[in-house]
Amino acid sequence: MDHKAFIAQLPPDKLAALSARDDKAGLRHLAGHAGLIAALAVWIAQGWPLWQAALLLQGIAICFLFTLAHEATHKTPFASLRLNEWVGRVCGVLMLLPFEWFRYFHLAHHRHTNDPERDPELEGGRPETRRDYIRHISGLPYWIAMARITLNCARGRMDPAYIPARARPRIIREARAMLAIYAAVLASLLVSPLLFWIWLLPALLGQPFLRLYLLAEHGRCPMVADMLRNTRTTHTNRVIRFLAWNMPYHAEHHALPNVPFHRLPDLHAHMRGHHGVLQYGYAAFSADYARNLR
Repeated sequence: MDHKAFIAQLPPDKLAALSARDDKAGLRHLAGHAGLIAALAVWIAQGWPLWQAALLLQGIAICFLFTLAHEATHKTPFASLRLNEWVGRVCGVLMLLPFEWFRYFHLAHHRHTNDPERDPELEGGRPETRRDYIRHISGLPYWIAMARITLNCARGRMDPAYIPARARPRIIREARAMLAIYAAVLASLLVSPLLFWIWLLPALLGQPFLRLYLLAEHGRCPMVADMLRNTRTTHTNRVIRFLAWNMPYHAEHHALPNVPFHRLPDLHAHMRGHHGVLQYGYAAFSADYARNLR
């Protein structure tokens, strides 16, 4: 059974229930994630015991806001469309990720998942050598690419065919606003290093963990159109599911991207027995991936 057959056998009322969006569920989860970031920021700023360790935890919490921004491109974390948009934009600023540009990049990824010719996530390929793997998980390629894309968007230089003409003015405005924010942040460092310690440095430290997590979503999955085979669901603990907004249920998300994060566990229960690629734990996936590098 492929993902289309799986969806076809779900009753319409069940599909409707799974797709129901809820501001309360989204706001509760956002309060927990934002509260964690705020608490760690206070810990670091106050220099409390083990504040150096808090830098890494803060970086992981900030970088995993990527999963919320990703979810917001589908307009599913909240029932309010405006809330989805603004939360996605704020996450994008924190991650050097132009949200308006990313929306179309990500939709193209969903449309052509693991298609080596058309999936934009596969531009440059996935790491297959030890050298490329280390470089990839360092996060350096991500920061370089996002800086280049933000600058190009601000100048109106957008070549990909997946970006529609009607979206270009919005993308340009957002990229220019982001650059203005970053200029203000850099200027603030001349007065106080606070943002360096509670945001910029942690984001650099946390990015490798996000890279490892994202590699598990499609890495070493078959290059086929079936979402139950080209996408991996990873069984993991509650902490990672919380930080990643339930996106470890990734085959579920790709099969039905209109299902909000808080209903993915329910969809997972319905999908049990139909997954083509399952993994038990990110550590096990990372070890297997690294073991097979050239």
